[in-house]
Amino acid sequence: MTESLRRRAGWRIRFPRWVKPTIFTACLLPFAYLLWAAFANQLGANPAETLIRSTGDWVLRGLCLVLLLTPLSNWIQTPALVSLRRMLGLFVYFYVTLHLISYALFDMGLDLVAIVADVIKRPFITVGMLAFVLLTALAVTSPHAVVRKMGGKRWKQLHRAVYVIAALGVLHFFWMRSGKQNFAEVWLYGLILGALLLIRIPIVARYTRRAAS
Repeated sequence: MTESLRRRAGWRIRFPRWVKPTIFTACLLPFAYLLWAAFANQLGANPAETLIRSTGDWVLRGLCLVLLLTPLSNWIQTPALVSLRRMLGLFVYFYVTLHLISYALFDMGLDLVAIVADVIKRPFITVGMLAFVLLTALAVTSPHAVVRKMGGKRWKQLHRAVYVIAALGVLHFFWMRSGKQNFAEVWLYGLILGALLLIRIPIVARYTRRAAS
């Protein structure tokens, strides 16, 4: 099948109605598990650290999925995949909010003065907070009505901040892990997100598209 035929066939692909509810439910499973573990006292010796770490991990995993959708839809000529970005992006924001709440509540006792001082004092908290602010801007502008009001061009320019957010997320994770001398996961997320950013460079994107056709 030629590339043009594959593209036209891809545009006709529509997900069955059960796909999005299934993905929505799957995205809630980590939250459901953490909620169960909290009530069942199964979060380990340091529940606060487990909650902070687990929610942060799901933020990075979600960012990987969001950034994967566009190149994957181009490779397999299935534009319907792109329709999942909004939902997955909002779940990224959901988990980053849980991450922030876990830090503010369990690690800092909701002491706003101490939190502000911590943001200023510790670079990895500063970077994490900056990523949260940028993610908030993307979440607020995700509704279709806002997209229409902003205009497609301005909306796309703003949402390119996801690349900055991904870099900040890896840097936040790196600095957070620096005291433990365990960088295996940092390298893993860094390589995955780095590759997902690299394949967006036009010349690389054209090459991978030809290789997939």
